Amino acid sequence: MDLKQFIRDVPDFPQPGVLFRDITPLLKEPAAFQYAIDWFRDQLSGLGVEAVVGIESRGFIFAAPLAYQLAVPFIPVRKSGKLPAARMSVEYALEYGTSELDIHQDALSPGQNVAIVDDLIATGGTAIATTKLVELLGARVAALAFLVELAGLGGRERLKEYRVLSLIRYE
Repeated sequence: MDLKQFIRDVPDFPQPGVLFRDITPLLKEPAAFQYAIDWFRDQLSGLGVEAVVGIESRGFIFAAPLAYQLAVPFIPVRKSGKLPAARMSVEYALEYGTSELDIHQDALSPGQNVAIVDDLIATGGTAIATTKLVELLGARVAALAFLVELAGLGGRERLKEYRVLSLIRYE
């Protein structure tokens, strides 16, 4: 199935000069959404994944049903201040400033095999921060899986020591 037909291009969002890849048309098409979740499952099923880590917020859309299909825990990585219990935090660079991601300290076990899932990879900053959180807890990153990859922005290259999977690729 050609899923690019379900990705809407929105020019000049969130700022002039940016071409935003909107996944909401894919989400409202059940066959396309099912295809994407099944693709994630098929790509990750042979890797011994013991938990699925979803990155706030759109990563949750794909990570939760994937964890359900793999019959493993879903672990949320949240923006700073959103998790209620003891947590680990990592600061990372954004295009204009910095941000912080959190994971609960008891979310993963040492040696646990983890898949990290998000809707899109661009420069890779958020994904790199998430790998650091997973590794701070002693878990291993089996793979990072993305619905959309903006290949020209270099995220895959910044994650070259990991298995990186993407279903839809824009050069």
